[in-house]
Amino acid sequence: MRSQLHLVLAAASGLAFAAMATSAAAQQISEQAVIDAQNAWGEGIVAIAKIHADGGDYTARATEHINDLYAYGETKVMFKPTMAAEDQFRETFDEALSYFIGRDGTEDKGFAISGWTNVRWENNGIYTNDTSAMAMGNYYFTGPDGNETKVEFTFGYVLIDGDLKINLHHSSLPYSPE
Repeated sequence: MRSQLHLVLAAASGLAFAAMATSAAAQQISEQAVIDAQNAWGEGIVAIAKIHADGGDYTARATEHINDLYAYGETKVMFKPTMAAEDQFRETFDEALSYFIGRDGTEDKGFAISGWTNVRWENNGIYTNDTSAMAMGNYYFTGPDGNETKVEFTFGYVLIDGDLKINLHHSSLPYSPE
């Protein structure tokens, strides 16, 4: 009787642990996780600019930024940068890198090497579920002169190996009637 009771208790414990693990895996991505991903993106842009200004290997830092924060190589990435007209959409890692650090013979002047000293986010809304998230609002880039440039954004994120990675990045300058 006693050994049967131990078997029943062991089986019940196993089922309880399995239920908790399934429940934990199905939890929603938190809004804080999105905010943390945004902050990491902004800090990365500032770091690239600083390394460029200091004469360091900004290409390596930009490569790290894209590899760490974007889902290139994992899933499709839809990236529409602010300052892109000829090559509006950046579907590949190389196109994203060109936008961030510039490339001779293209429209890309190097957005991330423009001397940004801070990136500040104001979310209009954040949506999350268990495998993806979206955020939309304005972000503000502080230039070397201390002035801010306001840019509208929509970012989409997917959860890959426990990390939020960008699979949608659209940004544009606010509408101006003139």
